[in-house]
Amino acid sequence: MEQQVLRELLSHLISCWENEVIEFKNVGDSYSTSDIGKYFSALANEANLRNMERAWLVFGVHNKTRTVVSSDYRQEPERLQSLKMQIAAEAEPSITFREIHELTTDDKRVVLFEIPAAPLGMPIAWKGHYYARAGESLTNLGLDKLDEIRNQVGIADWSGQVIAGATLDHLDPQALTKAREFFTKKYANSLVIDEVMSWPESTFLNRAKLTKDGQITRATMLLLGKAESAHMLTPHPAQMTWKLVGPEQGNEHYGPPFLLNTSRLYQKIRNIQLRILPEDQLLPVEVAKYDQKIVLEALHNCIAHQDYTRNGRIIVTELADRLIFENEGSFYEGHPTDYISGHKTPRRYRNPFLTQAMAELNMIDTMGYGIYTMHIGQARRYFPLPDYDLTETNVVKMTIHGKIVDLAYSRMLIQKTELSLQEIFALDRVQKKLPLDDGMAKQLRRANLIEGRKPNYHVSASVAAATASKADYIRTRAQDDDYYNKLIRDYLVRFGTATRSEIDRLLWGKLSEALDDDQKHNKISNLITNMRRSGKTINVGSRKTPIWKIAE
Repeated sequence: MEQQVLRELLSHLISCWENEVIEFKNVGDSYSTSDIGKYFSALANEANLRNMERAWLVFGVHNKTRTVVSSDYRQEPERLQSLKMQIAAEAEPSITFREIHELTTDDKRVVLFEIPAAPLGMPIAWKGHYYARAGESLTNLGLDKLDEIRNQVGIADWSGQVIAGATLDHLDPQALTKAREFFTKKYANSLVIDEVMSWPESTFLNRAKLTKDGQITRATMLLLGKAESAHMLTPHPAQMTWKLVGPEQGNEHYGPPFLLNTSRLYQKIRNIQLRILPEDQLLPVEVAKYDQKIVLEALHNCIAHQDYTRNGRIIVTELADRLIFENEGSFYEGHPTDYISGHKTPRRYRNPFLTQAMAELNMIDTMGYGIYTMHIGQARRYFPLPDYDLTETNVVKMTIHGKIVDLAYSRMLIQKTELSLQEIFALDRVQKKLPLDDGMAKQLRRANLIEGRKPNYHVSASVAAATASKADYIRTRAQDDDYYNKLIRDYLVRFGTATRSEIDRLLWGKLSEALDDDQKHNKISNLITNMRRSGKTINVGSRKTPIWKIAE
């Protein structure tokens, strides 16, 4: 804020004087950080209970005489701003000051700490304790107030709240134009495009359910706001982060307007063409590593379902073979597997106003088809299906694979186009070595799609033969350990002893060609170790240069 604005603000605060959301302190050059944290907790909680955007803690005003007396508290700018990090480290949830302002008036320095209201449903604690105000006094947050805040969950829609002071000038013109295009495309059969394009901005935004009676909402700002207007959502970070992990590393942050920046984030992802070559075909099947529609569906789902009150960002991590999408908040209704068939429709959303606006702009649907669409899309590309990880509290992680896990699975999808999504989902679990329901295992076995004993199922010979030559199947299929153990035993019986290099020569060409050299080396090491531990062989050489023979 400008100095004149701060002077007017200070005058207003002094005229209101101390109450549940304003505290003045006559502070010199030091003050306990722990005490500041207690006031942060109390004032944030009280602002929430009074439906106010912020509260104030002011240093440099005498709390008896109501006069400005100046404060020398942390005069170095870097040290003053470092208090934000100290508060965030001990506050729960981890939020901090919206801003720390310095005002000089009549050669006297005043420090104004702007404290955000506690998020809906989430009281703020300091070092594990909840604080409140009783008039001008600091006290513990009583159970009645604690319950009042916690019971706010589900009552109010964060995304639908109006932003005070926000106008059309805070919106991005390019995003507004693109929003009209998406809206007209959605309603091409029922609206005249030229008519929609001639609507005033306020009319269009209301019709697209982005504003409330012409007032800018948080949903409006997220989707269409200018980058420099993001501060109006503080302390809730409106941010998506792309992170590249591997031999090459990088990252980039994207704020509003999300309507445009989801595509910009997608363009950062390295996307190449991959070839799947069935052995019995001359022409390869070429597919992109990642499909734009699937990636944007995942990213739009993160935006729609993010719990913005947790003050977190959406993170897209790009690894060499997959993308991981993370957003704050538990999976809101049901479980991801409930939506794979496309039959379940959610009854409620965490951010209903935002969700409806995104649906109007054709970014998502509100019938629960998103997860189904991503699974079908990956199956049609012959790739592994998406994976969900809900093990971390209040975080949803989804993985989109950009690499073939089991070539036989992909070849099978190319060849057997009549497979149901349920069968593909089950076979995807087989290729990922995940547990398989007994009933589904029987169904796949009856259809000759899998073989092997539980839990070591694998793609059956009939499927492999349908997509490659039988010789190729035998060459790439791994044999049981008993087969390799018998080869080693027969060798030792005939020749008496064997070195490691001799065992390598014996088994190397007989191992599955699906294994690389390191995997073959480890496989042989495991076979030798298991035979020794089971008492079938002994080492009569040294640890460094072992010589193996049959145990007596």
